Amino acid sequence: MILLIEVTLCTIILKKMLEIKNLSKNYGNIKAIDNLSFKVNSGKIFGLLGPNGAGKSTTIKSIINVIKPNDGQILFDGNPINNNFLNRIGYLPEERGLYKKSKVIDVISYLASLKGLHPNEIISRANSWLAKLGVIDLRNRKIEELSKGNQQKIQFICAVIHNPDLLILDEPFSGFDPINQQEIKNFILDFLDNGKSIILSTHQMDTAEKLCSDILLLNNGKSVLQGSLQEIKQNFGGNHIRISFNGDQNILQSFSEVISYETFSNFIEVHLVDNFPPSEFLKKLVQTVSVNHFTIIEPTLEKIFIDTIKNEKSK
Repeated sequence: MILLIEVTLCTIILKKMLEIKNLSKNYGNIKAIDNLSFKVNSGKIFGLLGPNGAGKSTTIKSIINVIKPNDGQILFDGNPINNNFLNRIGYLPEERGLYKKSKVIDVISYLASLKGLHPNEIISRANSWLAKLGVIDLRNRKIEELSKGNQQKIQFICAVIHNPDLLILDEPFSGFDPINQQEIKNFILDFLDNGKSIILSTHQMDTAEKLCSDILLLNNGKSVLQGSLQEIKQNFGGNHIRISFNGDQNILQSFSEVISYETFSNFIEVHLVDNFPPSEFLKKLVQTVSVNHFTIIEPTLEKIFIDTIKNEKSK
């Protein structure tokens, strides 16, 4: 009986999936979204990434029904989006959309009421979240009187107070110091533990790399890279090392095995020819310079992002 209950609960959680099928949106002759398809599974953070103007905002606004796509389907739990679905979404926009002249508790209460929460439940949940984020003493202050970071905390509360099944976060760490960033990350991870589906849109590639299981890289409205971050790194990988040595870095230009290299303050990242053993390169290098540090590395998400977009522009 216990096993049956556990299987049933897992099935319920797994059904909470967002699916985008062949989505397109045109503005005149401009294709903001071009035949886009992807899935966001429960208990996972899906990274929606891309340069400015890539189509991220149009995609998000289509999901939350602010924009009507020209073609395609948006399904949740296998069903087309409707008003009930919209009440199951939590959306944290990049731009602050709070009523600056209103009190914190009034803003939270109003936006929570739009999600169908009862007034008594709203106050209880609002006070709980304000306490969790250390801003309970600000509940009667006007939004415009708050710091940038505290305004972002209030906006986060507005996005999650109704316990959404799908949480869409657009630059959620904007305005936060490292301590508050970690605090918000912990709350996001708590949502994952409860089987929520999360879309994260950010330009902070290091953050996306730490949090996202799957990513979609958009450019000019099209998917140019999509899948498991782990698999993408393995496939994209190439042959990269990190080194530091005493001497002129231009010596690297004399090695035929070096495709390219990038210099930082304390080290150099080198891209070697595929299948050339890094250990063999080290043997050759130590014959020329005194090596202080040598590490084999996998490409960062930022590196993958930059190289992929550069490659798209060159086509």
